[in-house]
Amino acid sequence: MKTDNLSPADIEKQSMAIIENELQQYDIAHLNPVEKQILKRVIHTTADFDYVYNLLFSQNAVNHALSALQDKNFVIVTDTKMALSGISKTALQKLQGEIRCFVSDSDVIQQAKSRGVTRAVVAMEKAVRLFSDRNVIFVIGNAPTALIRLYELIDENKIVPALVVGVPVGFVNVVQSKNLIMSADTEYIVARGRKGGSTIAVSICNALLYQLYDRNHE
Repeated sequence: MKTDNLSPADIEKQSMAIIENELQQYDIAHLNPVEKQILKRVIHTTADFDYVYNLLFSQNAVNHALSALQDKNFVIVTDTKMALSGISKTALQKLQGEIRCFVSDSDVIQQAKSRGVTRAVVAMEKAVRLFSDRNVIFVIGNAPTALIRLYELIDENKIVPALVVGVPVGFVNVVQSKNLIMSADTEYIVARGRKGGSTIAVSICNALLYQLYDRNHE
């Protein structure tokens, strides 16, 4: 098998073609074209076709997200440095958006320690204080406590997110946190069950960004 002449773009293109072909055996007629692209990018990241069943979209999730990303004053808030690193900075720059992660801020660390809560909880509270008047997309790939606190802040009318990407991975409070977000008055993209992670959060966010930014111009 020769790979000498395959660029990263070629490999991605071939991978997406394989995914497209294999998706023909699944019933995904309910997905709109953008939802399908998001699903394909998640499968490309994971090689896991279980996301056909696990990846759930609220009715207006994509429309709300794309509208926010065209606002030129939007902000993406993540719960991990990994997600912060992986989300396309070129696309963010072109779309004039901002991305923030507060979990390593000294005030967040100090407050979390004094209150006996996770840094993710305090980071969500800080984001809401700073950005309640802006179009915010929350991208949560690691901490179920972030989703739980975000649910509470939405329920308290402290924030109306443009979108919540809720895909933490693990065993403790993971399923419950996702169910809470799906019951909240907000638009969401959620990976139902235990599966997820920061790489999934990044793939979903980038899939949305790439709807508005042509990567071929890089």
